Amino acid sequence: MEHVTEGAWESLPVRLHPRVLGALRELGFPYMTPVQSATIPLFMKNKDVTAEAVTGSGKTLAFVIPLLEILLRREEKLKKSQVGAIVITPTRELAIQIDEVLSHFTKHFPQFSQILWIGGRNPGEDVERFKQQGGNIIVATPGRLEDMFRRKAEGLDLASCVRTLDVLVLDEADRLLDMGFEASINTILEFLPKQRRTGLFSATQTQEVENLVRAGLRNPVRVSVKEKGVAASSTQKTPSRLENYYMVCKADEKFNQLVHFLQNHKQEKHLVFFSTCACVEYYGKALEALVKNVKILCIHGKMKYKRNKIFMEFRKLQSGILVCTDVMARGIDIPEVNWVLQYDPPSNASAFVHRCGRTARIGHGGSALVFLLPMEESYINFLAINQKCPLQEMTLQRNTADLLLKLRTMALADRAMFEKGMKAFVSYVQAYAKHECNLIFRLKDLDFASLARGFALLKMPRMPELRGKQFPEFVPVDIDTDTIPFKDKIREKHRQKLLEQKRKEKTENEGRRKFIKNKAWSKQKAKKERRKKMNEKRKRDEGSDIEDEDMEELLNDTRLLKKFKKGKITEEEFEKGLLTSGKRTVKLTHLGISDLEDDC
Repeated sequence: MEHVTEGAWESLPVRLHPRVLGALRELGFPYMTPVQSATIPLFMKNKDVTAEAVTGSGKTLAFVIPLLEILLRREEKLKKSQVGAIVITPTRELAIQIDEVLSHFTKHFPQFSQILWIGGRNPGEDVERFKQQGGNIIVATPGRLEDMFRRKAEGLDLASCVRTLDVLVLDEADRLLDMGFEASINTILEFLPKQRRTGLFSATQTQEVENLVRAGLRNPVRVSVKEKGVAASSTQKTPSRLENYYMVCKADEKFNQLVHFLQNHKQEKHLVFFSTCACVEYYGKALEALVKNVKILCIHGKMKYKRNKIFMEFRKLQSGILVCTDVMARGIDIPEVNWVLQYDPPSNASAFVHRCGRTARIGHGGSALVFLLPMEESYINFLAINQKCPLQEMTLQRNTADLLLKLRTMALADRAMFEKGMKAFVSYVQAYAKHECNLIFRLKDLDFASLARGFALLKMPRMPELRGKQFPEFVPVDIDTDTIPFKDKIREKHRQKLLEQKRKEKTENEGRRKFIKNKAWSKQKAKKERRKKMNEKRKRDEGSDIEDEDMEELLNDTRLLKKFKKGKITEEEFEKGLLTSGKRTVKLTHLGISDLEDDC
């Protein structure tokens, strides 16, 4: 490991508590990183701080140490239920990680209690834990923290507990706002005292973060730490010890290239990023079947209770593969990750930097590889200019086995695999259509046939994006996919039951009038409006000047005409009936005859 340091901790202009220094020695951090040496003195001198530094530069200790030092310097000691510091972070994995780092220090200071509030746990238990143990330092995700402010009925008056707050930290501040937590953050800020120290820490500064700085910080000091050498001159946003590669290959070659790469690096630790949760589910299962003798784990944002367990398990592994979405892209510190593989490019350029930053952290070396389609190659220049992130090309690996046939065989053998593949394809196309860099990632340029082969689909799914398109280069399997069974006997039994139920309903409904499914209210309203306009236009075209009170007379005249044509009344009786109201011309026109004699 190459140390990137700014001197020993003892060289800080403010003195740290001896037990804080002892904890740092235990953790194996004898020296500071640049962001730590720049931020800690400012924070401890009661300044609000907004810090921007490359990912993996040691931002966690840059706020954990001053947070503890500020609480240690309080004139009044905190009571059990009084909150002195809150750390808010976007994901539960990052919250767990910060809580772990903090516990290394608080074990030396038994007067401080800390508590972790994240999703995936019972909120009632969190309330009871706080009431019993207290929580001078809270590490939380925004949604759960906001929820805790509403638990007054359960005996937790958090709004009163935070009146003693000294420090608020927003970690990965830009991600907090990207993930839609802005409303939660604003709600939380309303409960907190204005007289506090606030720190915003992030690898990138966005306009939304600037808005938050203006709203939540008082005269903040801005700290922007760049890497030395090349990184300093180019404002590179990735660690300088990171080797960044890209590989250009067709959609139906990409999976084979990925598997070949993983098989040749079995003794290393990998993160493999996909664009959607459905892709993680599908390709995770595929890799489990095709990459033998390697521990493979999957994690994505839709997992509720398993995420924490999977995250902790992967952290402890010496080698293995974690298949994931961008839920693992920010702030997560997993020891000794050798390769970050981006099977799908992220939806925005800043996420590319954060994904790469899961390796080459705090002086370690690491490598990253992104797979690109031929039409996406201009993304390389875009990253070099927009993110100051240069990449070098990795040539296609030779002698790769064609594993797509095996994937198709797996789908034919198990309906679960077939359905996962269809969902993954649909979700990928929908995500692609929403890519921020849509000048490069254009849906209309996507080769859907090659993409479907790359997903090893048995047939093309029905979706709006494919409507009206023909795919002669994609050959679907010559079987009825409804006959593909689930390997899981319980699921298959349930499916057969549903199919039988549908068959009965179809038999019962044969010969009955088919009812059109109700349309959306907005469409019904539009249809009524169109009909109304057409009626008005028809009336204008007919030159109608009949008033409402004349309608009844007109109906009588229609009946008279019918009787006359059938010979039930004479011509004299018919004409006499028409002339009773003195509007003969009008009535004859609307009856469809302009002249009685001509018609007769």
